[in-house]
Amino acid sequence: MVDVAVTCALVLILGALVLAGVRFVAGPTAVDRVIALDVLTVISLPLMGIIAHLSGRSIYLDVALIYGLLSFIGVLAVARYLDGGLS
Repeated sequence: MVDVAVTCALVLILGALVLAGVRFVAGPTAVDRVIALDVLTVISLPLMGIIAHLSGRSIYLDVALIYGLLSFIGVLAVARYLDGGLS
């Protein structure tokens, strides 16, 4: 039963990654691309969690945590730059 749930989760996550990737490539403005990039990073975090579960290595959860924090800081920096706050 757990295998079915993990497989369904992987299919949904990969579908969401494809849709966000299309928005990232086709986004008409820089703001759309930044939002799509943030969505891609947020979607990749549960993917890392599933990979950690399947491999049995908890170090991947630490990697996902640091990746999420760095992604948040990066999006804040890019948003501030696009707003004109950074020169």
